[in-house]
Amino acid sequence: MTKAVIATVAEDRPGIVSELSKIVHDLGLNIEDSRMTVLGGEFAVLMSVAGDESALEALDSQLSGQASKGGFAYLFRRTGARTQGEHQIFTASIEAMDHPGIVSSVTRFFSDRGVNIRELATETTRAPHTGAPVFNLTMEVEVVANDKIGELREAFEAFCTTESLDGELLAL
Repeated sequence: MTKAVIATVAEDRPGIVSELSKIVHDLGLNIEDSRMTVLGGEFAVLMSVAGDESALEALDSQLSGQASKGGFAYLFRRTGARTQGEHQIFTASIEAMDHPGIVSSVTRFFSDRGVNIRELATETTRAPHTGAPVFNLTMEVEVVANDKIGELREAFEAFCTTESLDGELLAL
């Protein structure tokens, strides 16, 4: 089985997921993993599909044809199976008054320590009484099994204090 990752972005409207999943299904491909969300006024899809090579080529061709008509952009990339090492999975969560640079500084903290980010989601909401923007970040990270987890937690807590972030690092 061959695999590909596709990413599409289109103006948000009802039916986008149905149309895309029908194309994939009609070609005999299997959706193995996906993330879909509204960002601003756009609907973004990130999807991993698997099937035979000719079906993947047909998918790329159909997406190209649809994109040339306008209305959405897409990326198509063949991929293989991900190699898994000995990792422990942790969830890191951050809450803070919204300001530029939070994602950059948090991801740099983990990158500088060789910690891989598996998934990251952010959201800005409004504080209940004041209406001030509150930034929320949740991520899954992979920590090498023999790394010193206690030291990582302590460093993360110190980092959050220095950056005025309310953060937590928990094992899954």
